[in-house]
Amino acid sequence: MSFKLSYKSFGEQAILVEWPKQILETILEDVLGFKEKINVSDVENIQEVRSAYQSLLIVFNDTISFETEVVVLKSIYNSEEIVSEIKSNIWRVPVCYDDVFGLDLNDLSETKNLSKSEIVKRHTQVLYTVYFIGFLPGFLYLGGLDETLSTPRKAMPRMVIEKGAVAIGGNQTGIYPSQSPGGWNIIGQTPVDFFNPNLKPPCFAKSGDRIQFYGVSLKEYNDIKILVDAEVYQIESEVRHD
Repeated sequence: MSFKLSYKSFGEQAILVEWPKQILETILEDVLGFKEKINVSDVENIQEVRSAYQSLLIVFNDTISFETEVVVLKSIYNSEEIVSEIKSNIWRVPVCYDDVFGLDLNDLSETKNLSKSEIVKRHTQVLYTVYFIGFLPGFLYLGGLDETLSTPRKAMPRMVIEKGAVAIGGNQTGIYPSQSPGGWNIIGQTPVDFFNPNLKPPCFAKSGDRIQFYGVSLKEYNDIKILVDAEVYQIESEVRHD
């Protein structure tokens, strides 16, 4: 499927390509397909290509002619170049939803008129799609949250949210990869490290991957945390052929 794209100058050395402003897997697939076509093309002046929900940012090594490069990009997008099969991973992420971590779980239970166990069930039964990584290094923007769990961000953000906090903000869920301020509703905690500068790549997940949360007890959380801190924990995953 092809979309009507818009091309915008983004400074002297970059071009922003935008798709329709919708969060859809068909758009994500097209974004990643175009990105792969660019990466395998013979255009040598490209420094990097970054993807988001409905856009690609193509950064060049030096100053460009916007009109000339747009013609090239359009040609690449419309080409019949067969993109190699894009492999993605399904990552199984342990989360402890114990009250010691689920700071907003009681409030959500009352607001949604759902038991805490039902909230956990609905949060873990979804296979989430990684659209892109941003805000903080290792922060995954995930699509697929059960609509019944959609909750507005908190009116008064917390100044400190602990690393590994699993939260809901609007119609999204996410994991804080490092300690930071934030206004999302905290429902649990994962011991998994989503950003480690000592590893290559520093974040194990990428756009197009899937995340599957599963609940663990407080003891299981602590046991996994010991392995993570020792950098010997192997997160469960399986390859997905798209």
